[in-house]
Amino acid sequence: MAFSVIYSPVFLEHKPENYHPENPERLLRAVQALKNLGLWDPIEPQPVPEEELLRVHSKEYVELVRGRGGAFSYLDPDTYVSPGTWEAALTAFGASRLAVELTLERKGLYLALVRPPGHHAGKSGRAFNAPTLGFCIFNNATYAAKVAEELSGKVLVIDFDAHHGNGTQEILWDDPNAVHIDLHEHDIYPWSGYEHEVGGKGAEGTKINVPMPHYSGDDFIYAWNEVVLPVLAEFKPRLVVVSAGFDGFLGENLTTLRLSELFFAYAGSTLSRYPLAVIFEGGYSVGLEKGLPAFIKGYLSGEIREVPVSPSYEALRTVTRVREVIGQWWDI
Repeated sequence: MAFSVIYSPVFLEHKPENYHPENPERLLRAVQALKNLGLWDPIEPQPVPEEELLRVHSKEYVELVRGRGGAFSYLDPDTYVSPGTWEAALTAFGASRLAVELTLERKGLYLALVRPPGHHAGKSGRAFNAPTLGFCIFNNATYAAKVAEELSGKVLVIDFDAHHGNGTQEILWDDPNAVHIDLHEHDIYPWSGYEHEVGGKGAEGTKINVPMPHYSGDDFIYAWNEVVLPVLAEFKPRLVVVSAGFDGFLGENLTTLRLSELFFAYAGSTLSRYPLAVIFEGGYSVGLEKGLPAFIKGYLSGEIREVPVSPSYEALRTVTRVREVIGQWWDI
């Protein structure tokens, strides 16, 4: 099974002046985890031209970010811009494009190990009334989705970051050829991603939200089996774009999902029949050290083992609601 990492040291140049959870150290943790697997032979991406940003963002928002790049500043209380942000963001888009191109050309898994992250960034910045941009600058995964759609006609995006990918949902909201499945922890930032959010007029049913209860743990496997895999099988995408966040892992301190290596390995293995363009999102400590390698190893093994799960009442109720809502459009 083919695998490559797309990475540039320029991603480390987006950096805070003081402590911030979204910092270069988290990327170095991910790099070390991949080195520990013996999977570190990165491909260097090139930055995209500025006009490529306009495929997913408004001109006003792009100019705002570019204009702040001369000195360190904050776009909002969560999200900073540093002198290295602009080049890092353009290169992150380049990595995301390359991941899609290589995935279609060679099959396998291509990991765009990028910063700054992106799935909370909407067309004009904050999306769906979110209070902030949630550490994100430009939406790498949505750009990957647009490239995939351009090259293959349709695309499926799976986001398993612990936080809802509100920016991705907003940008793809009216696109009937882009299916976006988002598993996340309910009632945390950015306070969106509920079952009834199904897409705009003409695209109803293409936006699928699975807002899982706090402390779900391996109940995520149950949701994955009941929602993600049936939609994948019915939609039959040529490739899958994955917004890969590992901040739901037990021990990560921004969420309470308590996911384990079992879920990430299972997710990876069940996706092994599809070419994947994986775009790095959240994850700040142990999730990068354990969740990321578990996902990669699961995919590369291609070995799908049945995992018995006894979901909680809350998880059962959530997944039942999701299936009732999207059952209007999908055979699940």
